[in-house]
Amino acid sequence: LAGLSTCIGAIAVVMKKNISDTYLSISLAFSAGVMIFVSFNEILPEGKSIMIEHYGGDKWMLIAYGLFFLGIILTALIDKFVPLPSNPHELAYTHLQCPIDVDEIRKNKLTRMGLFTAFVIMLHNFPEGIATFMTSMNDIRMGVPIALAVALHNIPEGIVVSVPIYCGTGSKWQAFKFAAISGLAEPLGALVTYLILMPYFSDLMYGAVMSIVAGIMVYIAFDELLPAAQEYGEHHIAIWSLIAGMLVMALSLVII
Repeated sequence: LAGLSTCIGAIAVVMKKNISDTYLSISLAFSAGVMIFVSFNEILPEGKSIMIEHYGGDKWMLIAYGLFFLGIILTALIDKFVPLPSNPHELAYTHLQCPIDVDEIRKNKLTRMGLFTAFVIMLHNFPEGIATFMTSMNDIRMGVPIALAVALHNIPEGIVVSVPIYCGTGSKWQAFKFAAISGLAEPLGALVTYLILMPYFSDLMYGAVMSIVAGIMVYIAFDELLPAAQEYGEHHIAIWSLIAGMLVMALSLVII
């Protein structure tokens, strides 16, 4: 469900419904707040405590922190070697209008750009699927808000994929289809984790993966979500939306 929220962005495109910059800024900052809070307050402490509890010694605390930064580095490497053609939360297409007088050459170029963007977003979404899966496996109280946060920040990704494809092909179905495919990388990440890693899971591996997942989510929040929220919304709106995300995450852990 978190991954396929890219379809919401695609629906907004094919149905010609505007999504305001303010709405997207709030949703991105809110998602960042959820991810940051749960990473530092639940996921990283959980990974650290699992390893210390079962293996003992302060060195495991150091290892947990090291794996946290490894998660950050791995996600940063994906950004470096698989760069997006544009910011996945770029709101230049927010008004959902195709360029005027698009000739065949420009149509082909727009279509190729949309397909390439879909492919690259798939690669970027893969670790998000791992993070959502592992968080939910550990505690569904954390998994549900994280899935919501991922879903919110995937909506603009659906827009960025579907607009150039729609403008290039004139097909609403093609625009919707490739936006959906780009989101499927997240359940694919969960499936790969389940099929490959789960059979070999030990307490050590579980604690290690949780520490890495915390790093992945913190990087996504600080590198992707917050800059986009700040750029396309008022500073204080973004900050208060960030705090609101943290508050909702805190309350959900208490209530759910």
